[in-house]
Amino acid sequence: MDAILSGFERLGRRVVAAVGELGYAASLLIESFWYLAFGWRVGQRVRLRMVFEQMRQIGVDAIPIVCLLAMTVGVMLGIQFIAALSEFGAQSQVVVASTKSITREFGALITGIVVAGRSGSALAARLGSMVVSQEVDALAVIGVDPVRYLVAPALVAMLLMLPVLTLFADAVAILGAGLYSLGPLDLSLSAYLAQTLDLMTPRDLWEGLAKSVVFGALIALIGTSVGFSVNGGAEGVGRATTRAVVLSISALVLADMLFSFFLNR
Repeated sequence: MDAILSGFERLGRRVVAAVGELGYAASLLIESFWYLAFGWRVGQRVRLRMVFEQMRQIGVDAIPIVCLLAMTVGVMLGIQFIAALSEFGAQSQVVVASTKSITREFGALITGIVVAGRSGSALAARLGSMVVSQEVDALAVIGVDPVRYLVAPALVAMLLMLPVLTLFADAVAILGAGLYSLGPLDLSLSAYLAQTLDLMTPRDLWEGLAKSVVFGALIALIGTSVGFSVNGGAEGVGRATTRAVVLSISALVLADMLFSFFLNR
């Protein structure tokens, strides 16, 4: 009986801790938007220079790896769709299947996972190091709000750059699927791309872009909230970095599942 009670106690503590973390992340989101809208009134304006710097680190520097993985995913989808649809004599549907799966699903998801592993972990490690070295406390002492200075620029950069990176990933993945499919489908690249544009609808694009905006917010909030919660010195920073990546990717997959369920009913 004691073992059962202790198990329920541990479960209750974890549930309470999870709810607390969700509340803390929500408070970071609300405070960031408040400083973006009204920070200039209290001398806590979010500086564009810091936003642009975060946009460069999160978006521009990630273009090569996002494009490389998107090309790989595009070729993989071309291989799988041709192999699967050829069993039913429906190779002509490879174009529409590749286009819709990339724009609605894989472009945003691959981009989100790459940015979560690259920038989400960097946010957690940077903020965790600042917490351990008491730099965050020093900012508060000199009158600089840590949320305005550290969280808001990263959040804005994520919300702006994730959709841009998703568009890059969509284009490169479609190109990769087209390059592989040219031989089996007996098409030229220009004809493949023309068919892709004809079959693509506005919903295909906005569905993927809507996911990317939510993914960006999740990555930024998880990375910063985990970073601010670091304790235990350098070892704690390492644990926080790993935890930020795991939580971010898990949240992205869960959010993607919910999007797919409600948008395709």
